[in-house]
Amino acid sequence: MKINIKLLIGFIYSFCFIALMFLIFSKFQLQEITNINFVKNYQQIISDYKSRNETLLLTLFFIGGIIWVLLLGFASPLAIAAGFIFGKWIGTLVTILACSVGSVSLFILANLFLKEFIKKKLSSKINKFIKLFNKNEFLYFMLFRVTGGPGVPFAIQNVLPVIFNMKIKNYFFATLLGILPGVFVLSSVGSGLDKFINKFDKIKWDQLLYDPEIYLPLVGFVIIIILSIAIEKFFFNKKNYEK
Repeated sequence: MKINIKLLIGFIYSFCFIALMFLIFSKFQLQEITNINFVKNYQQIISDYKSRNETLLLTLFFIGGIIWVLLLGFASPLAIAAGFIFGKWIGTLVTILACSVGSVSLFILANLFLKEFIKKKLSSKINKFIKLFNKNEFLYFMLFRVTGGPGVPFAIQNVLPVIFNMKIKNYFFATLLGILPGVFVLSSVGSGLDKFINKFDKIKWDQLLYDPEIYLPLVGFVIIIILSIAIEKFFFNKKNYEK
């Protein structure tokens, strides 16, 4: 029986999203969720719990992040949530560690149980990347992560190195450093949202977008996109593939 890996990942994403939405809306109404006072109440509950059990909360978030990545989740929602709960610095640290450990765990499992399947399905589609990774797996995989994997979903990025037998140590540190810029920006957005909600009783989009805690990370995000395009054109161009 043939399995389409993109359909499989899409199905898992859809199932997790629907399950999450069902869990949320079975407990809360839409009017409650969009009410800033509702958000403030839960923000205060999390803050109070963090003040008493920050180490435990960090540990639970870290483990939850690993499981999320193992379930083919992506880093963006983790980074925003971590920034909202822990602030941009600790939020960035716990996110990159959770995503890196989760990615390595998924890579090891894929290498053990799905190696031939992944090679068969993906080798021909990413042949141009394989040539570069074989030159310098750490450098090119790190740049691959920085650029967001030029159109490749995060879950597929995590298992691609199975094809060229990447060393686990290189995989871990290339992922850790490669996702750092994007995670820091998104954690900063989450931290900015936390501070914004503390300052105002109502969400006003003009105030939100003009708040430096929000627009500066968004400017940083745009800069990362521009740099990613430049890196992609310089390092992942046709000349490098043919060398």
